[in-house]
Amino acid sequence: MLRPDLHSTRERLRQGQSSVADELALARDAAASPACAHAFLKTRFDAAAAEAGRVAADAPLAGLPVSVKDLFDVAGEATHAGSIALADAGPATADAASVARLRAAGGAVVGRTNMSEFAFSGVGINPHHGTPANPCDPQVPRIPGGSSSGGAVSVATGAAFIGLGSDTGGSIRIPAALCGIVGFKNTARLTPLQGAYPLSWTLDTVCAMTRSVRDAVLAHEILAARTVARSDKPLSAYRLAVATTQMQDGLDATVSRAFERTLRQLRDAGARIDEIALAPIQDLGSLQSTGGFTAAESYSWHHQILAAHGERYDPRVRLRIERGANMKAWEYLDLQRARAAWIADVEKALAGYDAVLSPTVPMVAPPIAEVAPGAERDEAFFRTNALLLRNTSVVNMLDGCALSLPCQAPGELPVGLMAWHGALRDDTILSLSLQIERVLSSPS
Repeated sequence: MLRPDLHSTRERLRQGQSSVADELALARDAAASPACAHAFLKTRFDAAAAEAGRVAADAPLAGLPVSVKDLFDVAGEATHAGSIALADAGPATADAASVARLRAAGGAVVGRTNMSEFAFSGVGINPHHGTPANPCDPQVPRIPGGSSSGGAVSVATGAAFIGLGSDTGGSIRIPAALCGIVGFKNTARLTPLQGAYPLSWTLDTVCAMTRSVRDAVLAHEILAARTVARSDKPLSAYRLAVATTQMQDGLDATVSRAFERTLRQLRDAGARIDEIALAPIQDLGSLQSTGGFTAAESYSWHHQILAAHGERYDPRVRLRIERGANMKAWEYLDLQRARAAWIADVEKALAGYDAVLSPTVPMVAPPIAEVAPGAERDEAFFRTNALLLRNTSVVNMLDGCALSLPCQAPGELPVGLMAWHGALRDDTILSLSLQIERVLSSPS
């Protein structure tokens, strides 16, 4: 069971049932517990406590703990992006824009979280700093999902209320789904990338993981410096689609059972849900056959570092980055044009629908041992990575927005339900997700 969310904790603070010092102490204990092993690359609880002491009581985050992915600059600290190739990097002179916004809202930054090296994997394995185990299963160490692996574990274990991360192909929603928390990927242009180490400037999105949808709304409002237009219309007022093409292929038994059960619950609550083919999804493979934006743009950024320190890279990450060296200029430009046409096709297919529902990922978290570093497990790693990214990456190519929330039954491993649509439908997705969460959390 997750600890209370940020909204509940703020209410406890207002009623004098807890204090910021108490909450930071609980977070410190969680961060030091075995469940949080390898989740943090660095903690700073003493500094966070000092900062929290200067926060106004009515600040949105009230001095409560937040974690920051090792992708973002924090003033006075070096940003290594989960790698040892940047070991010589000097300290940042200023906070990343997103970190500054969290601090201005009263967030106490308690540490830098582990991640897939350079954010280039949905699995969450890190051969340099260790891999944080998914807290959902105390018996079998399972992957946390990536690339925002440590951030997800920090939120799920109670070490932070908000885990700041990034999402280029699913790096917020995948670990959220596998760890049983909430992850919201907003329309990319709504949040600033300044001060964040890039993977693909076309697809990178700054966003966060939380313990509830209402906390996701608040985190987005802070990071995007905007007010979400909440809607109180009932679930029955939304027209929803379920994509039958590809997004439901090869679901494992737990995910299939949870997804079908969730659709029944939503229909019983009045939701209008249509099944549609959404055929353009099938075109994504050929569209990105030369490596896609991520390979080309990451290689553009990394080629000089690779030349100097290539041996320090995770071999799996290096392999994917170096694929970008082979993309020709005309192929990159063709990809830009093809993406625009593809977005138009998907938008046309979704005309009249408020959102699409799909499983966030087609599997529950597999054991770390199956995909741990080692050439003999590379095939399993890349197969798992491709499956984890399959559904979520559709939204990034669409320049869209999506929220993953837990939909598993008690006793099941975590399963994520993803509600998504195209660009700038963020407020609709968030309002709808509040309704869905209410239905799924009601006693049956």
